[in-house]
Amino acid sequence: MTDTASSPVAASPIVSPQGERVGFLLVFLSALMWSFGGSIARFIDNADSWTVVFWRSVWAAAFLLCFMVWRDGWRGTLKLFRGMGLAGLAVAFCFATASTSFVVALAYTTVANILLMQAGVPLLAALFAWALFRERVAVATWVAIAAVIVGVAIMVSESLYGAVSPIGDGLALLIAVMFSIATVITRRFAHVRMTPATCLGTMLAAAFAASQASALGVSSHDMGFLFAFGVINLGLGLAFFATGARLVPAAVAALLGTFEPILGPIWVWLIHSEVPSARTIVGGAVVVTALLVHIGLEFKRQTRPARAGVTGVPSPN
Repeated sequence: MTDTASSPVAASPIVSPQGERVGFLLVFLSALMWSFGGSIARFIDNADSWTVVFWRSVWAAAFLLCFMVWRDGWRGTLKLFRGMGLAGLAVAFCFATASTSFVVALAYTTVANILLMQAGVPLLAALFAWALFRERVAVATWVAIAAVIVGVAIMVSESLYGAVSPIGDGLALLIAVMFSIATVITRRFAHVRMTPATCLGTMLAAAFAASQASALGVSSHDMGFLFAFGVINLGLGLAFFATGARLVPAAVAALLGTFEPILGPIWVWLIHSEVPSARTIVGGAVVVTALLVHIGLEFKRQTRPARAGVTGVPSPN
């Protein structure tokens, strides 16, 4: 799950080594918070997914609103909401769809299936950027995209034989697609702060879930875990990412973000004994390997010293 607060300046900001280390920690903590989502959800007894969506979204919206007020003040927060425009509304819709689909999908498929499919979001975003805006995609990225498609196909193939629900895998794919579209929109509108869009997305999800839920009342046991599901897993994860992502290179932020799909299935396995199927393990390994290799190559490319006369550095002659 990724907040998309971006600097309006195209060039990377100058960050001190200490600030960069803080950024590394914050982005890692965001991935760590998000990785607990499946484990927390498995503790909730309420069988109505829409009730879970409602309370998770309410707590996340409350936390994000308090975070923005603390950071920008009431006037600054209202200004952010007014300034997000149609791009922010589109991101809010994508985020509402993705966060709702995550909870509903948990009733149909494993946490591993959901999270490992999300690992391909950065590569799907590159594919959509090429399809919608003809942004150049490197050959290495095309190879990685093909590998992700193969990996996802291996995981989804279980639904063809009734091993898992096609609804669950379909929702897992929808989550990845929505996050990918939100990422592309954010890149195209880098001057728009998207933190309020994520907050609006939780509000939209809560409103829709309220219209679908059979009842909104939950036990005190469930409310405690719903609070953790909304505030710690979703809200705090977004706050950590929004603060830390500006302090580290994009490739590093994406690499640290892969800890979510890697750690998530491990927590569920250790805490709830939910063992991923063989095809999920194989397909997930293909997806995660393709993503790690691609991000590693991209990070190496970004950190390679510029050559005079080739990469924009003026020649000394």
